[in-house]
Amino acid sequence: MSVKNKIKIIVNGKQLQVIPKFSLKSLIVKLKMPLNKIAIELNRKIIDKKRISKIQLKNGDNIEIVHFIGGG
Repeated sequence: MSVKNKIKIIVNGKQLQVIPKFSLKSLIVKLKMPLNKIAIELNRKIIDKKRISKIQLKNGDNIEIVHFIGGG
């Protein structure tokens, strides 16, 4: 797939290119992040993780993902 057919998104401050209609869930899987240990913000709005399969990313979307780490 050529670069023309990809959209640009920002994930934690870094630009990525993905195919159109790429879902938020697909992004999390691609980044190998454990869904139960993260919080997701899309364009400054907290996202309910139950909805991530239905959310398709658009050109210019800004995603912030926070990973929780336990400690003692």
